[in-house]
Amino acid sequence: MYPVLSLLLALGSSLAYGCADFLGGLGARRAHVLRTVMVAAPASLTVELLLWPFLGASFAPATLAWGAASGVASAAAFALLYRTLAIGPMNVLSPVTALVSAMLPVGVGLVQGEHLGPAGLIGLPLALGAVVLVSAGQGAKSARPSPTALLLALGAGSAIALQLVFLHQAPSDSGVGPLIVGRAVSCAVTLAAAGVMSRRLGPDKPAYALSATAGVLDSVANLLFLLAARSGDLAVVAVITALYPVGTVLLARGVLAERVHRGQLVGLGAAAVAVSLLALT
Repeated sequence: MYPVLSLLLALGSSLAYGCADFLGGLGARRAHVLRTVMVAAPASLTVELLLWPFLGASFAPATLAWGAASGVASAAAFALLYRTLAIGPMNVLSPVTALVSAMLPVGVGLVQGEHLGPAGLIGLPLALGAVVLVSAGQGAKSARPSPTALLLALGAGSAIALQLVFLHQAPSDSGVGPLIVGRAVSCAVTLAAAGVMSRRLGPDKPAYALSATAGVLDSVANLLFLLAARSGDLAVVAVITALYPVGTVLLARGVLAERVHRGQLVGLGAAAVAVSLLALT
């Protein structure tokens, strides 16, 4: 039986990521994506610093190295993902990003010696299929994304995957150290990029509340993922975390009135079955 706590943490991470992505995408529609990230990244760092006294942190060389690597990937993920969701269509690009973000960590976990039982071998691809069904909207066939949007989605998924893999590689006794280092680096990279591109950011002010909330939720999601990966297998945790389009799509339904159709309901059912099968791994 797979650790229940790890599954719950991964599901929580997935939900938090989905909500963060939706809010960040909305924020990036109102101002240049870097302006959104300039608010979101410091908000994330603030949360992690507040958690330090409670969860502890160590900063050994390995923690600094893997944390810094995750920070660079995080900065790229923030910018690429929010820009992807800003130009849309969300219901086509979300599954692309999610699938790419899941496949690399799953591959790394299996290469590192993680093994899936018969139930897991069925549950893992079923979960990936559920991602596609849940996040593909009614108009997915007619609303074709541009080549630029697809490239952004692929880049965002790759950056998210690298961030998760790098966080997983950090020492298990480092507490929130990797998150703090990573977010500090992410903030530095973002501010440097904003300084270089200051003339191209435009006059529009960012949606401060949306952007800050997205950053806070992203930090919560990272923490839950890190705790889940430390108590379970990266392959299983990554694919459950990749269900984050569920949160994005449900919020898009409630806020933007995007319709939830039958295929998405089938996807939700498939996701529930997949998680149950992975729990039996």
